[in-house]
Amino acid sequence: MFAIYDFHDMKRLGLPWWTFSAISAVDRYLTSGPRKRVFEYGSGASTLWLAQRCDEVVSIETDPKWYANLSKELTAYSNVRLRLIEAQQDGTITSHKAGFEELYFDNFVHSINDETKPFDVVIIDGRAREACLQACIPHLTEGGIIVIDDTNRQRYRNAIDASGMPARRFDGRAVSLPLPDSTTLLARHTAVLSVL
Repeated sequence: MFAIYDFHDMKRLGLPWWTFSAISAVDRYLTSGPRKRVFEYGSGASTLWLAQRCDEVVSIETDPKWYANLSKELTAYSNVRLRLIEAQQDGTITSHKAGFEELYFDNFVHSINDETKPFDVVIIDGRAREACLQACIPHLTEGGIIVIDDTNRQRYRNAIDASGMPARRFDGRAVSLPLPDSTTLLARHTAVLSVL
């Protein structure tokens, strides 16, 4: 429950901070077929978990302290590229999270445009999630999935509905949280979600 506060506990626990049912579904997807290529908005426990299961993980982070600590934990994984992209003082894309209202996340959201190949999985678990969803769709492979955490929040559900993509929501207990949560998977085709 308290692993969220300690990097060593987080690493020992070895799970993303999503709902348990979503973790199982993503694990089934990752272990089917060839190893996958992943882009991650917001780094953390999921980065470590993905590093052990994927061919390549590109993870971006806005918090310099979190980035510095996680970088040390990732030294054993040559398949992970962790990038620091701090918030800006001006721009157009904001975050609704308390304490971040005066910061802008344009560079964070659009960093996926720096990548030349599409991704099998995109994880959205950082700032400005609604904008991240819009930005990542063109970079998803035909059979790929998008994972958005904390979709019990109405603004995330609205963004999912507006995307027009098939979605499957996984409600229930989540790692390191005392309350029920939701993690949602999206895909271009319903058939991709139906087997997870």
